[in-house]
Amino acid sequence: MATVSAALPFALEFDPTTTALIVIDMQRDFVEPGGFGETLGNDVSLLQAIVPTTAALIELFRDHNLPIIHTRECHQPDLSDLPSSKRNRGAPSLRIGDPGPMGRILIAGEPGADIIPELSPLNGEIVIDKPGKGAFYATDLGTHLSRLNVRTLIFAGVTTEVCVQTTMREANDRGFDSLLVEDATESYFPEFKAATLAMIRAQGGIVGWTSTYSQLFEALNGKP
Repeated sequence: MATVSAALPFALEFDPTTTALIVIDMQRDFVEPGGFGETLGNDVSLLQAIVPTTAALIELFRDHNLPIIHTRECHQPDLSDLPSSKRNRGAPSLRIGDPGPMGRILIAGEPGADIIPELSPLNGEIVIDKPGKGAFYATDLGTHLSRLNVRTLIFAGVTTEVCVQTTMREANDRGFDSLLVEDATESYFPEFKAATLAMIRAQGGIVGWTSTYSQLFEALNGKP
């Protein structure tokens, strides 16, 4: 067993052999300049800032031969899995499926929907294409986790308050213990990240735990 002693709201004890890392939506369209996120008026440098820590987290799991799952929010080219309510909401300059700076926006197989090169999955690592915010909805994530006998999930990625939190809440309802690595997740809105971290660990960890990368590193490497 391993323990993240400084996790909030209290120490998390977990079995590394039944633990997996889920890296949410570190895609070019969200993270890179010129992508969909920037066309919406967002400052993508906020998301870029977590790339080194997220890369270190991925390497930590690779070093321990623990499962890593990457997700991508994207849709089929014919938009058959895209509800009109999602595509038509708001008044953005570009909508999902429109031609954008990196190909059609959030369409599977287009350059912008791919994971940034710094965090590219290795052969054998699971990649989940998801049509919704949560990674369990309309995907085979649950099947993969059952096959791997996973009971604890470590989360990283973007954005904290949307796809990351949604997936953590889905995991909570399915009986998983979940920990979000605070310096490996980010939002375009810092106040939203802060509020989400507080919500996750409120009321005795109603959604899960949070910790820093270094605290998790110490736990996996047998340090108190």
